Amino acid sequence: MHRSPVMNKRALMALLIGAMTAGTGLAKTPGEVPIGGVLRQAPMQGLSGTNQNLSDFRGKPLVINVWASWCGPCVQEMGSLERLHQAYGGKQFNVIGISTDDYWTNAKGFLQKTRISFRNFIDNRLFLEHMLGADRLPLTLLVDAKGRVLAKVYGAQAWDSPQSVAMIAQTFKVKL
Repeated sequence: MHRSPVMNKRALMALLIGAMTAGTGLAKTPGEVPIGGVLRQAPMQGLSGTNQNLSDFRGKPLVINVWASWCGPCVQEMGSLERLHQAYGGKQFNVIGISTDDYWTNAKGFLQKTRISFRNFIDNRLFLEHMLGADRLPLTLLVDAKGRVLAKVYGAQAWDSPQSVAMIAQTFKVKL
C-alpha cells in the first residue's frame, strides 16, 4: 500500500503530539519537572563510567531513557536506543540511561549482557525517577541544550525508526 506524503506528515505530527502530551492529566511524581520546565541539578552514580552531575550534559540536546533490568518493555527498546546512539549520539545530541533498579549488580549485569555503550547511571534512591516523572517505565525524555524538558515519551519505542528519528530531529530542531 502506498502512503501519500500528506499522510506521513500527519502520522509524524500525531506521533510528536502524542509523545509530548503522554501522561498529562495523570498523577505527578513528587518533585516532577513538567514539560517546559528545566531539570534541576542532580548527582548521578555511574554504571558505565564515573559519577557525573546531570548538568554536565548541558550544552547539547539530550535523550534520557529511564529503565530497569526487570522491565520487559525497557529491555525491548534498549537495542534501538543503542542503534540511535551509534548513529547520532554525541554528534547533535547525547543519549544516556538512568536505571531504577534497586541493586547496582542487576543493572550493571544487564548492561554487560546487552553491550550497551551509551552512558548509564543508577537511581536507586528515587531522586531522578521522581524528578523525571517516571511513574511507569520505560520513559524517555527529550531535553534541550539548556536542560529544558521538551517531550516525555512513555512506553517502548523503536528509537532508531525513521518516525522516531524524524520526531527527535523536529523536537531538537536539528537535521539528522
